[in-house]
Amino acid sequence: MSVLIDQETRLLVQGLTGREGTFHAKQAAEFGTVVVGGVTPGKGGMNHEGWPVFNTVTEAVRESGANASVVFVPPSVAADAIMEAADAGVAFIVAITEGVPVHDMTRALGYVDDCGVRLLGPNCPGLISPGKAKVGILPGSIVSEGPVGVISRSGTLTYEAVHLLTSAGIGQTTCVGIGGDPLIGTSFVDCLAAFKDDPETRAIVMIGEIGGTDEQEAAAWVSANLSIPVVGFIAGQTAPPGRQMGHAGAIISGSAGTAEEKMRVFEENGISVAGRPAEIVTLVEKALAG
Repeated sequence: MSVLIDQETRLLVQGLTGREGTFHAKQAAEFGTVVVGGVTPGKGGMNHEGWPVFNTVTEAVRESGANASVVFVPPSVAADAIMEAADAGVAFIVAITEGVPVHDMTRALGYVDDCGVRLLGPNCPGLISPGKAKVGILPGSIVSEGPVGVISRSGTLTYEAVHLLTSAGIGQTTCVGIGGDPLIGTSFVDCLAAFKDDPETRAIVMIGEIGGTDEQEAAAWVSANLSIPVVGFIAGQTAPPGRQMGHAGAIISGSAGTAEEKMRVFEENGISVAGRPAEIVTLVEKALAG
């Protein structure tokens, strides 16, 4: 099985006519995702690369039956695009856009919650379910079908971990990049709960990074609720305190945000911790062996 997306996903691309939207819509379709069209205000009625373009998400949902959308629009209008999709009843929204203002996301997250829809991101690579669908920018060439779920705050480390697993002959059920911003729609715990309900996921790789306490909260949830083995890795182990490293959320503002503290909490809650990405495969193999 898969989580969050599958063969029934009907994907709408917000910002389809832009360079990034066009490229990744083609990649998604080649992977097997059902791409039903796009939204670019002012360009409704045109045909772009074989897909219909609509002026509004509401019109697109009505005409195409879209139940998911991916957001490829500039940061200044990304929150509005998210809220428009939520208002139109899109069940699952994936926001790829980086640099969305925190103030804008405060409004958007509240609106999405009120509409009862799920948001992944922003500033995330999206997700991919081998053999089923992909939404976002994760490359389809590095995945393979198998029993491991992957959750990560870091896009590039998602790619590395998945490539290492596939190269070792270990496939994945779904790989999810949740994003590294301070405010995101889908958390580690949300993903862990989804994998818990997937009978084909037999192990989980969880990749965190410095900053905040999301990893600690996830570790406590694993200890209390999950019987599936989890392998963890924390990026930023050599980052100096007070220095932002890459993501807006990856800044150590206290002892709870350090890699050392997160790794300690992982171990205390039964999560096997990899000291470097290459060790993930070995730990996953042990977890699958039982």
